[in-house]
Amino acid sequence: MIRLISFCLLALVLPAPLLFAAPAPDSLDISLDVDQVIKQVEDNLNGKTAVIAMTMVVKTKRAERTMKMKSWSEGNKKSFIKILYPGKDKGITFLKLDNAMWQYVPRIEKTIKIPASMMLQSWMGSDFSNDDLVRESSISEDYIKKLLEETEAEYRVELLPKPDAPVVWGKIIFAVSKQYFLPTVVQYFDEDGVLIRLIRYTDVQQLGDRLYPTEWTVTPQEPEKAGHETVIKITEAVFDTEVDPSYFTKRALKRFSR
Repeated sequence: MIRLISFCLLALVLPAPLLFAAPAPDSLDISLDVDQVIKQVEDNLNGKTAVIAMTMVVKTKRAERTMKMKSWSEGNKKSFIKILYPGKDKGITFLKLDNAMWQYVPRIEKTIKIPASMMLQSWMGSDFSNDDLVRESSISEDYIKKLLEETEAEYRVELLPKPDAPVVWGKIIFAVSKQYFLPTVVQYFDEDGVLIRLIRYTDVQQLGDRLYPTEWTVTPQEPEKAGHETVIKITEAVFDTEVDPSYFTKRALKRFSR
């Protein structure tokens, strides 16, 4: 995800002065490499490899449910997720390889490839979609970046899809912390320019050799989803350590489900 997230997403975080010169007050630094800003954000979130334990709380007007899961990832092309809690979902696994995704459901002992027609459907009842897990790797590849605004604390970067890019968003706006080179708020718009959702990244903590936002809050902006919210809390994370490559095979779906 997740990755959430990927929804996951994620080089050591260098202080901003080592990366870019500070701009003059009330002006944009036109020499700023905006592509590098987004690439730095992706590197800081993803790492070469990552093993992450997390809790996801999904809230609607009528109910609230909590899930616990663990993910293993290599860059942003390969990831494996296992649901640990609640009991009725325990053992469900997901595998992402490039732009393809599979799910194993132990209750029916069946592996399912997620078809393109289901990519926009909710992932595990949350405010993330299946597409979020698959497309997280395309931000730096599929979008044209433009610096909209610069403050003392943040860069605001607009991302517009390249022609024929296989993406679902008409526009994305990133607010990026200068201190950490991590996202603070990300806004997602449809093709008509309507704000559909926003994700806030908060509670930056030291996890191993890097700083990392340990709470991600997804808030839908559509009127019919008023009162909905998905919150992911990172409870453990280890980056840039060796990950068993067998996690990234279709056989792993059933093997590691137990």
